[in-house]
Amino acid sequence: MTRMSIVLAGRMHADEIETDEALVRRLLEAQFPSWADLPIEALPAGGTDNAIYRLGDALSVRLPRRLDWSGSLDKDFEWLPKLAPLLPLAVPRPVARGVPGEGYPHEWAVYSWLDGEDAASAPLDLQRAAVDLAELLAALRRIDPAGGPAPGGRGGPLGPRDQATRAGIAALVDSIDADAVMAAWERALAAPDWDHAPVWIHGDLDARNLLVMDGRITGVIDWESLCVGDPACDVKVAWAVLDAETRPIFRKLLEIDDATWARGRGWALSQAMIALPYYRQSYPVIVQQARRWLAEALADS
Repeated sequence: MTRMSIVLAGRMHADEIETDEALVRRLLEAQFPSWADLPIEALPAGGTDNAIYRLGDALSVRLPRRLDWSGSLDKDFEWLPKLAPLLPLAVPRPVARGVPGEGYPHEWAVYSWLDGEDAASAPLDLQRAAVDLAELLAALRRIDPAGGPAPGGRGGPLGPRDQATRAGIAALVDSIDADAVMAAWERALAAPDWDHAPVWIHGDLDARNLLVMDGRITGVIDWESLCVGDPACDVKVAWAVLDAETRPIFRKLLEIDDATWARGRGWALSQAMIALPYYRQSYPVIVQQARRWLAEALADS
């Protein structure tokens, strides 16, 4: 899992915890000494929620970034091993669970390492990606959702995101076509809610979380938003990764109805409006990606 294109101008979050290879080494020495001598390499950014370190050739370490992190690793450790064999793309598997220590305040985890570059920095065959992504979402929909985690920030209706989305539009009024964005957002809000059984969703499908080798998607990382809910949250990938030529392929393969398509476009708009003002000084890659989500969603009227 390489993310070599990502360069930070500073911390992503005001309450970000400082981590480095030395901290990872100390945590390993105290809790998993058999891995303590392996090479440790910090990825240039990791994710917005976790700092990620490569550990040797086959493992990675994830440490939550924020002081107020209230998450849990329970979901990863319970569900990723069950879902992975049922999916057409590789998924990182949890290997070991660490506890707070060495001055670090949260639980943390060791995962399997997946080779590949993120699709935000590696060339991607979009025709093939449309098929691969449709197959991934179709596989998720076939898995029994019974007992799966309820929606959190992702996977529910768009309504609870309205205030934050409008605040983002207001904050960006000088750099976007605010009237066009507002009109598109209101059309998405007007779409009927999902009224079928919930399905499994990844919750954060965009280029940063897709691993690519030789132009093909080979793996999907960052399953922190995994839940059972409205599939529109994952349909967002049609604007986050695909383009006007390949979106119809994806939509036809999944037989996506008009309302779900409209809500998926709303997710692309909403996430762009929230990400752009928050990360514009700290995370250039997500800003670049969010501008793409916005442009694709506005162009696809």
